[in-house]
Amino acid sequence: MGAAKWIGGVIGFMAGGPLGALAGYALGSLFDTGQNSTSGYYGEKPTGNAAYTGQRNSFLFSMLVMASYIIRADGRIMHSEMEFVRRFLRSTFGEAAVGEGERILLNLFEQGKQMDRQDPLAYKNTIRDCGRQIAANLTYEERLQLLVFLVEIAKSDGHVCNKEAEALKEVAAYMGLSAAEVESMLNLGGNSLDEAYKVLEIAPTATNDEVRAAYRRLALKHHPDRVATLGEDIKKAAEEKFQNINNAKEQIYKARGMK
Repeated sequence: MGAAKWIGGVIGFMAGGPLGALAGYALGSLFDTGQNSTSGYYGEKPTGNAAYTGQRNSFLFSMLVMASYIIRADGRIMHSEMEFVRRFLRSTFGEAAVGEGERILLNLFEQGKQMDRQDPLAYKNTIRDCGRQIAANLTYEERLQLLVFLVEIAKSDGHVCNKEAEALKEVAAYMGLSAAEVESMLNLGGNSLDEAYKVLEIAPTATNDEVRAAYRRLALKHHPDRVATLGEDIKKAAEEKFQNINNAKEQIYKARGMK
């Protein structure tokens, strides 16, 4: 069935705008013969299960678009970053989707190169516009989870360079998120007390009451149930993130003798 097998027949809010344009380029060559026109995929109004499929697949394609910018941020396409995307596609859609997803990402890389040859800021401006479209159509919690995946891609080689960190903060701003939220996610899973404070988006000088308030705030906005509509696999990833936030809280509580 080609890309239609896992992208789905309706692409939710990607009916137009910069995401729709990139989808037309990146997906067009993957559709089966007789299905290579985007008109049958982006022009329908989603209803029922199609609405769920459209929103979920819009989220996933949005992740690939933003990943194409993060991966190229340091001027290199690392094997570890591509392997992270492959593992994500495999766990989400199965082995058959891996090759298709990789081709979509490679098509996005090529589109970025073509655009940048004409104007060095062309693809960056497209990513900015895509971010604004994402901000207008995904919930705050869904955007946070999308950002988590982008951070994990950047971290997959064991090091996030300055260019990657700046690209993550750019993308976050385009999607209506903050630099502090990027820093929080960059420090998820860390072992040090300093990293734990960054996860909770507070300074070590915060009072105990401020620590408790910070944790409650993060627990509310990162709760896995808030992304459950995107599917069990996305919710499972959110549960892992939520556990890392709890671990950071427990580390701080222990260091302070808090209960």
